[in-house]
Amino acid sequence: MVAKSEFHEIDTGVAEVLHEPDGSMVLLVNGVPSSHIVPGDPERLDFEYMRWIADFLDTHYPDEAKSKSRITHLGGGACTLARYFASKWKGSRSTVVEIDSDLAVLARELFDVPRAPTVKIRVGDARKVTDSFKPATRDVIIRDVFSSATTPRNLTTVEFYAVARSSLSERGFYVANCGSHADLKEAKEELAGMLEVFPHVAAIADPPMFKGRRYGNIVLIGANHPIEAGDVLTRELLKGGVPAQFKGETWARRFATTPRRD
Repeated sequence: MVAKSEFHEIDTGVAEVLHEPDGSMVLLVNGVPSSHIVPGDPERLDFEYMRWIADFLDTHYPDEAKSKSRITHLGGGACTLARYFASKWKGSRSTVVEIDSDLAVLARELFDVPRAPTVKIRVGDARKVTDSFKPATRDVIIRDVFSSATTPRNLTTVEFYAVARSSLSERGFYVANCGSHADLKEAKEELAGMLEVFPHVAAIADPPMFKGRRYGNIVLIGANHPIEAGDVLTRELLKGGVPAQFKGETWARRFATTPRRD
C-alpha cells in the first residue's frame, strides 16, 4: 500500500498530512517533518528524539508528582508529546503554545488531542508567551519550535533561558529539541547559554550525532538540581531503532562554546 497525502493551507504555509499504511499519520509543515502520531495510541512515539524526551522525563520526574504536573510545550504541531503525557501521566495538565492558529485547529480536528484542561492549545509566539510566565508556575517546559529546519534565535538565548528557568518549579525540567548540523554549532552555543542560567545541564543523542557526523537532533536538558542518567534511563535509551547516550554536566562544559544573547 502507498501512503496518501492531504494538504491544508495554514497561516505559516502548507501542512501536509501523510496517512501511512499502518494507520499512523505524519505531519509536515512546508515540507519539513514535524510530528508523527498514531490515532488511538498516544504512547507510541516514532520520532526518536521524542522517545528520548519521554524516557528522560518518565524516569526523572517524581512519580508521585506526575498526576499534578504542569507541562508547557513550546511548539505544537500534532501535539504528539502532549498526547503522550496526557495518557501516561494521568491527571497532568499540558499547555501547548502554537504560533499558527490554523495548525492548532487542524490538530484538534485530525489528531485526537485531548480536550482542555488536559491539553490546552494557546495560539501565540513562543518567546512572547514565555516572557509572560510567572515564577514557579510550571513543572516541565519542552521546547520544540522550528521555522523550516531552524529554531528561532530568540528561543536560544541566555535571556530566554533565564525566563524559562524562573518559571519552573524547584524540581522542574527545561527540555529542548535542538536541531544541529554536523559542526554541532547550534548545540554548542545553546549549551553555553544554558550553562550561564541553569545550575545543571545534560544532553541526549545518538553516538553519530554527538560525533558530528550529520544533521540531527540533540535533546538538551536544564534543571535546578543535579541530573544523572541512572540505570533505568540508560537501558531505555538503548532501545528502539536509534540507541542514544546520556551526557552529563562535565561533558557539556567541555562541549559548550559561546552563548547567544538577545
